[in-house]
Amino acid sequence: MTKLMITDTVLRDAHQSLLATRMRTEDMIPICEKLDKVGYWSLEMFGGATFDSMMRFLDEDPWERVETLRDAMPKTRLQMLLRAQNVVGY
Repeated sequence: MTKLMITDTVLRDAHQSLLATRMRTEDMIPICEKLDKVGYWSLEMFGGATFDSMMRFLDEDPWERVETLRDAMPKTRLQMLLRAQNVVGY
């Protein structure tokens, strides 16, 4: 039987759509342990707007978010949504 592999997008798309990508890293941490236990194939936690929003509005380092979420979800693959022309822009 073919194995179904699921990528969750809650740490990127949910707050991108609802909060203009302005959810702080510290607000993501409480759910990370549960997300890590689900067994997703991967978890999309970054997108093109993330860099801009984190630096312009949240005063956070995007690379620190990657490290923090990696530490919080060691069993889950993390991925980033990339664009063709503007890799980390609009």
